[in-house]
Amino acid sequence: MDKSLYIGMSGAKQNMLSQRAHANNLANANTTGFKRDFAQARSMPVFGEHHPTRAYAMSERPGTDLSAGALMETGRKLDVAVDGNGWLAVQNRQGQEAFTRSGSFQIDTNGLLRNGAGDLVLGNGGPVALPPFENVQVGADGTISVIPVGGPPDQLVAVDRLKLVNPPADALEKGEDGYMRRKPDQALGGVEPADASLRVASGFLESSNVNAVEEMIANLQLSRQFEMQIKVMRTANDNSEAAARLLQNL
Repeated sequence: MDKSLYIGMSGAKQNMLSQRAHANNLANANTTGFKRDFAQARSMPVFGEHHPTRAYAMSERPGTDLSAGALMETGRKLDVAVDGNGWLAVQNRQGQEAFTRSGSFQIDTNGLLRNGAGDLVLGNGGPVALPPFENVQVGADGTISVIPVGGPPDQLVAVDRLKLVNPPADALEKGEDGYMRRKPDQALGGVEPADASLRVASGFLESSNVNAVEEMIANLQLSRQFEMQIKVMRTANDNSEAAARLLQNL
């Protein structure tokens, strides 16, 4: 069978994978702190006997766009956005440390600070735990202070400090859960050290850095390319049937 059929098939499959990446970006256009994924295609040579003009297509995700989104003011005291570079450290359900820019926090019944996904928010000494309080505020350096129940309104007590980290951008990769982590070959062998120079803005959340218009246009272009690959497959099939008819008439 002509290799053009396999080339068209691989192109259509890789187009679908690229569409999936762009569709995921578009679906998270309003997700707090979301970082869009890049998607690109490259040619792969056909191994074995082939025409030199033929090559397979391969779609891949070369990385993640780590540029900051816009800050949206909410006025909520437990909404925190990283101001500039850096990440908020959280602990997932498997007990692993991960990094995020999504800072919409809430307090559970045990006084533990959790993010929107329900994972524990880390401080410099582990998961952040707050005592009963009448008021809470987060300082620019990530320090969490509370007014204890029954305490005077001007008596702020520092409880913990958000763990802010700033690993090199080229050492990070996004996991399937949406969190950023160090690449296996860039792992430190322990926990990421906190960076005291990083700053946060209380009462703000960082929006997604997805450009919805760009993602829609990319999906439309990929849809056209998918149709072209299907046409190549049909043409290869028509040529195969025509050749079979010629051989039958010999």
